[in-house]
Amino acid sequence: MTTLPDRPHTALMVIDVQKGVVGAAHRRDEVVANIGTLVDRARDAGVPVVWVQHSSEQLAQGSDGWQYVPELTRQETEPLVHKTYGDSFEATDLEDVLAGAGVGRLLVTGASTDACVRSTIHGAFARGYDVTLVGDAHTTEDLTAWGAPPPDQVIAHTNLYWQFQAAPGRTAGVVETKEVSFAD
Repeated sequence: MTTLPDRPHTALMVIDVQKGVVGAAHRRDEVVANIGTLVDRARDAGVPVVWVQHSSEQLAQGSDGWQYVPELTRQETEPLVHKTYGDSFEATDLEDVLAGAGVGRLLVTGASTDACVRSTIHGAFARGYDVTLVGDAHTTEDLTAWGAPPPDQVIAHTNLYWQFQAAPGRTAGVVETKEVSFAD
Protein backbone atom coordinates (compact mmCIF):
# COMPACT_ATOMS: atom_id res chain seq x y z
CA MET A 1 0.00 0.00 0.00
CA THR A 2 2.97 2.29 -0.58
CA THR A 3 2.34 5.95 -1.34
CA LEU A 4 4.77 5.73 -4.25
CA PRO A 5 2.81 5.60 -7.52
CA ASP A 6 3.47 2.72 -9.91
CA ARG A 7 5.88 1.03 -7.48
CA PRO A 8 4.18 -2.32 -6.65
CA HIS A 9 7.34 -4.42 -6.24
CA THR A 10 9.33 -5.61 -3.24
CA ALA A 11 13.09 -5.57 -2.66
CA LEU A 12 15.26 -7.17 0.00
CA MET A 13 17.82 -4.76 1.47
CA VAL A 14 21.04 -6.05 3.02
CA ILE A 15 22.58 -3.18 4.97
CA ASP A 16 26.26 -3.10 5.99
CA VAL A 17 26.87 -6.80 6.71
CA GLN A 18 30.57 -6.05 6.50
CA LYS A 19 33.42 -7.69 8.38
CA GLY A 20 34.21 -4.56 10.38
CA VAL A 21 30.55 -3.91 11.22
CA VAL A 22 29.37 -7.37 12.31
CA GLY A 23 32.63 -8.94 13.49
CA ALA A 24 31.61 -8.71 17.15
CA ALA A 25 27.86 -8.38 16.63
CA HIS A 26 25.23 -10.04 18.80
CA ARG A 27 24.25 -13.48 17.42
CA ARG A 28 26.34 -12.72 14.35
CA ASP A 29 26.34 -16.20 12.81
CA GLU A 30 22.60 -16.71 13.26
CA VAL A 31 21.76 -13.31 11.78
CA VAL A 32 24.12 -13.78 8.82
CA ALA A 33 22.59 -17.23 8.18
CA ASN A 34 19.07 -15.75 8.25
CA ILE A 35 20.11 -13.05 5.79
CA GLY A 36 21.65 -15.72 3.55
CA THR A 37 18.38 -17.65 3.62
CA LEU A 38 16.45 -14.53 2.66
CA VAL A 39 18.87 -13.68 -0.15
CA ASP A 40 18.44 -17.18 -1.60
CA ARG A 41 14.64 -17.01 -1.30
CA ALA A 42 14.51 -13.54 -2.87
CA ARG A 43 16.63 -14.67 -5.80
CA ASP A 44 14.43 -17.74 -6.28
CA ALA A 45 11.34 -15.49 -6.29
CA GLY A 46 12.90 -13.00 -8.73
CA VAL A 47 12.88 -10.27 -6.08
CA PRO A 48 15.68 -7.70 -6.27
CA VAL A 49 18.37 -7.89 -3.59
CA VAL A 50 19.89 -4.48 -2.90
CA TRP A 51 23.24 -4.45 -1.09
CA VAL A 52 24.32 -1.42 0.93
CA GLN A 53 27.95 -0.88 1.94
CA HIS A 54 29.12 1.77 4.40
CA SER A 55 32.45 3.54 4.40
CA SER A 56 33.95 6.02 6.86
CA GLU A 57 37.30 6.95 8.38
CA GLN A 58 37.09 3.85 10.55
CA LEU A 59 35.79 1.69 7.70
CA ALA A 60 37.95 2.68 4.76
CA GLN A 61 36.71 1.72 1.31
CA GLY A 62 38.67 -1.28 0.06
CA SER A 63 39.93 -2.32 3.51
CA ASP A 64 39.37 -5.83 4.85
CA GLY A 65 36.81 -4.59 7.40
CA TRP A 66 34.89 -2.80 4.63
CA GLN A 67 34.32 -6.08 2.74
CA TYR A 68 31.05 -7.97 3.03
CA VAL A 69 31.23 -11.09 5.22
CA PRO A 70 32.33 -14.13 3.22
CA GLU A 71 29.08 -16.01 3.91
CA LEU A 72 27.15 -13.55 1.75
CA THR A 73 27.96 -13.08 -1.92
CA ARG A 74 26.44 -10.41 -4.08
CA GLN A 75 25.69 -11.40 -7.64
CA GLU A 76 27.10 -9.09 -10.30
CA THR A 77 23.59 -8.14 -11.46
CA GLU A 78 22.48 -7.05 -7.98
CA PRO A 79 22.79 -3.35 -7.15
CA LEU A 80 25.40 -2.19 -4.66
CA VAL A 81 24.79 1.15 -2.98
CA HIS A 82 27.77 2.86 -1.35
CA LYS A 83 26.98 5.16 1.54
CA THR A 84 28.71 7.37 4.08
CA TYR A 85 25.68 8.28 6.25
CA GLY A 86 23.46 6.12 8.46
CA ASP A 87 20.37 6.46 6.28
CA SER A 88 21.01 4.43 3.12
CA PHE A 89 19.10 7.03 1.07
CA GLU A 90 21.27 10.02 2.04
CA ALA A 91 23.66 11.10 -0.73
CA THR A 92 23.33 7.75 -2.56
CA ASP A 93 21.62 6.41 -5.67
CA LEU A 94 19.34 4.09 -3.66
CA GLU A 95 16.16 5.95 -4.60
CA ASP A 96 17.06 5.71 -8.30
CA VAL A 97 17.83 1.98 -7.96
CA LEU A 98 14.49 1.29 -6.28
CA ALA A 99 12.49 3.51 -8.63
CA GLY A 100 14.06 1.81 -11.63
CA ALA A 101 12.87 -1.57 -10.32
CA GLY A 102 9.39 -0.28 -9.43
CA VAL A 103 9.99 -0.99 -5.74
CA GLY A 104 7.69 0.50 -3.12
CA ARG A 105 8.00 -2.16 -0.43
CA LEU A 106 11.23 -2.93 1.43
CA LEU A 107 12.22 -5.92 3.53
CA VAL A 108 15.15 -4.72 5.62
CA THR A 109 18.02 -6.74 7.12
CA GLY A 110 21.54 -5.95 8.27
CA ALA A 111 23.57 -3.92 10.75
CA SER A 112 23.79 -2.03 12.91
CA THR A 113 20.33 -2.06 14.46
CA ASP A 114 20.74 1.15 16.45
CA ALA A 115 22.46 3.09 13.69
CA CYS A 116 22.21 2.36 9.96
CA VAL A 117 19.27 -0.05 10.10
CA ARG A 118 17.21 2.31 12.25
CA SER A 119 18.13 5.36 10.15
CA THR A 120 17.25 3.55 6.93
CA ILE A 121 13.87 2.17 8.03
CA HIS A 122 12.83 5.63 9.22
CA GLY A 123 14.23 7.26 6.08
CA ALA A 124 12.40 4.82 3.81
CA PHE A 125 9.12 5.18 5.69
CA ALA A 126 9.30 8.99 5.57
CA ARG A 127 9.96 8.77 1.81
CA GLY A 128 6.74 6.78 1.24
CA TYR A 129 7.91 3.16 1.29
CA ASP A 130 6.20 0.28 3.04
CA VAL A 131 8.92 -1.03 5.35
CA THR A 132 9.11 -4.44 6.97
CA LEU A 133 12.00 -5.14 9.32
CA VAL A 134 13.07 -8.78 9.51
CA GLY A 135 13.28 -9.13 13.29
CA ASP A 136 15.80 -11.96 13.43
CA ALA A 137 17.94 -10.67 10.55
CA HIS A 138 19.45 -7.49 12.01
CA THR A 139 22.05 -7.05 14.71
CA THR A 140 24.34 -4.69 16.56
CA GLU A 141 27.46 -4.84 18.67
CA ASP A 142 27.65 -4.39 22.44
CA LEU A 143 27.88 -0.67 23.21
CA THR A 144 27.08 -0.91 26.93
CA ALA A 145 30.48 0.59 27.77
CA TRP A 146 29.15 3.85 26.27
CA GLY A 147 25.79 3.71 28.07
CA ALA A 148 23.70 1.83 25.54
CA PRO A 149 21.44 -1.04 26.57
CA PRO A 150 22.73 -4.57 25.86
CA PRO A 151 22.41 -5.57 22.19
CA ASP A 152 19.57 -8.04 22.75
CA GLN A 153 17.53 -5.20 24.30
CA VAL A 154 18.38 -2.79 21.49
CA ILE A 155 17.19 -5.36 18.94
CA ALA A 156 14.05 -6.24 20.92
CA HIS A 157 13.15 -2.56 21.40
CA THR A 158 13.58 -1.80 17.70
CA ASN A 159 11.42 -4.80 16.78
CA LEU A 160 8.80 -3.72 19.32
CA TYR A 161 8.37 -0.12 18.27
CA TRP A 162 8.66 -0.75 14.52
CA GLN A 163 5.65 -3.04 14.48
CA PHE A 164 3.51 -0.12 15.68
CA GLN A 165 4.62 2.55 13.17
CA ALA A 166 1.82 4.13 11.22
CA ALA A 167 1.45 6.81 8.57
CA PRO A 168 -1.13 7.58 5.88
CA GLY A 169 -0.93 5.15 2.98
CA ARG A 170 2.10 3.25 4.28
CA THR A 171 2.66 0.11 6.30
CA ALA A 172 5.38 -0.90 8.70
CA GLY A 173 5.91 -4.21 10.43
CA VAL A 174 8.23 -6.83 11.77
CA VAL A 175 8.42 -10.47 10.67
CA GLU A 176 10.77 -13.34 11.37
CA THR A 177 12.80 -14.91 8.54
CA LYS A 178 10.50 -17.94 8.30
CA GLU A 179 7.45 -15.64 7.91
CA VAL A 180 8.82 -13.47 5.08
CA SER A 181 6.67 -13.39 1.98
CA PHE A 182 8.11 -12.01 -1.23
CA ALA A 183 4.66 -11.74 -2.85
CA ASP A 184 3.94 -8.23 -4.11
